[in-house]
Amino acid sequence: MSQADATKKENSSVNPVILLLDFIGGIGAAVLNFLAALGRLTDFAVRSVKNCFLPPFFPAQLMRQLIDIGYYSLPVVGMTALFTGMVLALQSYTGMARFNAESAIAGVVVLSVTRELAPVLAGLMVAGRVGAAIAAEIGTMRVTEQIDALRTLSVNPYKYLIAPRVLAATFMLPVLVLIGDIIGVFGGYLVSVYNLGFSPSPYMEQTWKTLENIDVISGLVKAGVFGFIVSIMGCYHGFNSGRGAQGVGAATTNAVVSASILILIFNYIITQLFFS
Repeated sequence: MSQADATKKENSSVNPVILLLDFIGGIGAAVLNFLAALGRLTDFAVRSVKNCFLPPFFPAQLMRQLIDIGYYSLPVVGMTALFTGMVLALQSYTGMARFNAESAIAGVVVLSVTRELAPVLAGLMVAGRVGAAIAAEIGTMRVTEQIDALRTLSVNPYKYLIAPRVLAATFMLPVLVLIGDIIGVFGGYLVSVYNLGFSPSPYMEQTWKTLENIDVISGLVKAGVFGFIVSIMGCYHGFNSGRGAQGVGAATTNAVVSASILILIFNYIITQLFFS
């Protein structure tokens, strides 16, 4: 056997072990990177919450964010809730007509809207609109060194930039969801009464009979958590944005994607806590 053949045989016998070690090393590196990112995010969130309650405060910035996040998000949340309620009534009628259970449509609509659809869809819509805007705005300030300029002027960026957005989103999303609950149930009422032939009074009576306080409260708690998630993810990715237009674009994308995933995860966790 030649020297080249011996070397080739030795390499072929070692390759599986090397590949296995590389695979395990890759998993370990991924886990460590994930834990490091989680630690940075947790530290950022704790700093943000702490600065929400410590002076100095910036009421003008808070009022601006309340309007931007709450008032300007109302049309998209309202339209989403309206057509969701309408589609839900149609789909429920199609399914329940097979079992002669059409009278349960009012209860299905109001429970689905208040418990799940209004908070989740409003959270996702606000994540797409507000989360992206927050990440782009703060990311641009990072790229143009405006955040460094705030520090030079002895202004804490967490208090001036992060805290007003976190407070506004956490407070305004439950308000948007409460309005979305009303609009979504109204959309189901419109379809049920004017399209499916239900009587208005029995429909509303069944709606009120089915609805309980815990249904609305659970949806509002979800909305508050979702608002906090959207604002934290938008601020975090914008605050740690890379340089240039590409960095700002990546921060915006990451903010929307991560907020949407966390909304779905925490939706399950909160539902489990309320209705387990």
